[in-house]
Amino acid sequence: MRILHHPGFYMAGLAARTSNAREMSGTGKIEGIWETFLRPGVVGRIPNKMGIDLVAVYTDYETDHTGHYTYLLGLPVISGEAFPSDLTIRHITAGRYAVITSERGPMADVVQGVWQRIWSMPEKELGGRRAFRTDFEIYDQRASDPEYAQIDVYIGLR
Repeated sequence: MRILHHPGFYMAGLAARTSNAREMSGTGKIEGIWETFLRPGVVGRIPNKMGIDLVAVYTDYETDHTGHYTYLLGLPVISGEAFPSDLTIRHITAGRYAVITSERGPMADVVQGVWQRIWSMPEKELGGRRAFRTDFEIYDQRASDPEYAQIDVYIGLR
């Protein structure tokens, strides 16, 4: 794990309001967002893309990891202007982040495992107190094989 200051960026993609309890109950929305986003033609409708790495953002936290939040799956873009109306645009603010790298393995296990680890980390180990403003996952070339994936999770700190 490392601590860094991230400069912030714009994101464009598909979003839904959900909670961890809903996601774990089998009635979650995140799986559907992924299925829709990965359909042919969706990524091509995002103008001004900056790279090919997918980013999943957790933002608009109601409280902490037990409350509702907005989940946004998409790509970093140059600016937040002139997008199709069915896409959600967000500016991810600059800030201090703890970067936690997952283990390698099947994608679903990797994502669940790294979040379980994060939720159990004391503040000292995490590098500070969580801000619950914005957290995000980076799905780069290490996640291209869904059976042997690895991701980085950026946790916003106060």
